[in-house]
Amino acid sequence: MSLNKEIQRRRTFAIISHPDAGKTTLTEKLLLFGGAIHVAGAVKSNKIKKGATSDFMEIERQRGISVATSVMGFEYRDVKINILDTPGHQDFAEDTYRTLTAVDSVIIVVDVAKGVEAQTRKLMEVCRMRNTPVIIFVNKLDRSGKDPFELLDELEEELKIGVRPLSWPISMGPSFKGVYDMYQKKLNLFESSDKQTIGNYIEATDINAPEVDTYLEPFADSFREELDLVNGVYPEFDNEEYLNGKLAPVFFGSALNNFGVKDLLDCFIDIAPCPRPIESQQRVVDPEEEALTGFVFKIHANMDPNHRDRIAFFKICSGVFERNKPYTHVRLGKKLKFSTPTAFMAEKKTIIDKAYPGDIIGIHDTGNFKIGDTLTAGEDLKYKGLPSFSPEMFKYIENGDPMKYKQLAKGIDQLMDEGVAQLFTSKLNGRKIIGTVGALQYEVIQYRLLHEYGATCKYEPIHLYKACWFESDNDAQIEDFKKRKHTAIAFDKHGRDVFLADSSYSLQMAQEKFPDIKFHFTSEF
Repeated sequence: MSLNKEIQRRRTFAIISHPDAGKTTLTEKLLLFGGAIHVAGAVKSNKIKKGATSDFMEIERQRGISVATSVMGFEYRDVKINILDTPGHQDFAEDTYRTLTAVDSVIIVVDVAKGVEAQTRKLMEVCRMRNTPVIIFVNKLDRSGKDPFELLDELEEELKIGVRPLSWPISMGPSFKGVYDMYQKKLNLFESSDKQTIGNYIEATDINAPEVDTYLEPFADSFREELDLVNGVYPEFDNEEYLNGKLAPVFFGSALNNFGVKDLLDCFIDIAPCPRPIESQQRVVDPEEEALTGFVFKIHANMDPNHRDRIAFFKICSGVFERNKPYTHVRLGKKLKFSTPTAFMAEKKTIIDKAYPGDIIGIHDTGNFKIGDTLTAGEDLKYKGLPSFSPEMFKYIENGDPMKYKQLAKGIDQLMDEGVAQLFTSKLNGRKIIGTVGALQYEVIQYRLLHEYGATCKYEPIHLYKACWFESDNDAQIEDFKKRKHTAIAFDKHGRDVFLADSSYSLQMAQEKFPDIKFHFTSEF
């Protein structure tokens, strides 16, 4: 099959939402419809129920939340679909932001009872910055929630995007009847008592036909009125507007009960974009170019705890990736070969010989990669937009067991490479400081150090306001600054100088007193 055909049949997207909106459950059901799994898992896993495919880390299974992005690929109707299930919890937002650089479109899951929540708003801003096409799935219709029209107004107002419903619910909560798929003109009725199987699909080209009343009673009249109102108020669906990130199609359903999920998947395949040109720092790269280019957007240590392996998640932007072929690692300036590139199904991996633009593959990493690295067929190219943000919380990390010093050092080193958190070493006393975006990260680090590396750690509080990277062409001013602030200077994992400000006032004073020094709040400068 030609490169162009392979590109046309690729769909790479992320599922994002606030915690508990049903993101991982929706991922499970998409995998179920795609035939990738045969029994859908539950997010909170007990001994009898199968755990969610995408929540494969032990801590995720215990807490019932996603703490790392997982990648799953499957074929559906001759289309290769790559799903990235992201953490919804804001403490892991950085992982999600980086993931959004590696996808061509996004599905946002909204809880019908809670509507748009703070984290959803933040993630939408990232999509807007990149004009990423967005589909909205309103979930949990088997529970009572907000009126659909009220919810659509809220989506438009809060997410600052035009909306167009492509499916419509017939009642909700205990009296939930089903969903009318406006895109395919099908009624999807809720009939099964066993909530894990799909009810009836009825072709309903004419929704006003008398025989349809029998299915919709007692909501037939109100449903038709609502449908007329939808068609009167909202513009016709325009695919161009959607692809430009200006219009979001909205689907209603209940992921837990398989409702509206197939409608979403069928429509998604028709309208969602295949891999598109991506901007690098040097030029715009077209996916149809012959030469391979791509970037690492995530590193995960110990996906298989038995083998202590590190996997770099590599997004292919152009060309064909071939096994055992040498490619240039741009930052290191050396050629590397990969004998076991893998395709993902959460933590399950299969070795592949070829991969195409839009695909996300796993590359075994012996310490060569860091987030943002580029691989090419030889060209000096760098993709932008994979920053580390300035942390907002800080703690000293200390060894809990002197006999396990090596294990702790290795564990911290590998976990920091993943971008889970950031490590700073104080120049004054050499103590190590971990900076994170949220408190939950400290628990995850402690848990993973113990269970994956056999190392125990203790935290000690430290009062800091911000960590910022700094640079200047004025060497004398840099020297003076470092002397005066020597107690607050540290270096990051890559040896760059960082100023640890203990208050907003001290940061402001430093900016005023040293006008030639630039202070940066992301690591990309």
